[in-house]
Amino acid sequence: MSRNSSIMSENLKEEIAKELGVYDQVKKDGGWENVSSKTCGNIVTKAIEIANRSVE
Repeated sequence: MSRNSSIMSENLKEEIAKELGVYDQVKKDGGWENVSSKTCGNIVTKAIEIANRSVE
């Protein structure tokens, strides 16, 4: 899979980032490069929770 392809939509990432309180930092920095690995992990965890709820 190429580095630019994304499994998670940009809208979903932004929605979750807002919920976790890191969206302002992403916008200020102009991208996801400065978001910590821990925070990225929290975003993925939240996305998995959302996906699991939609399957049930």
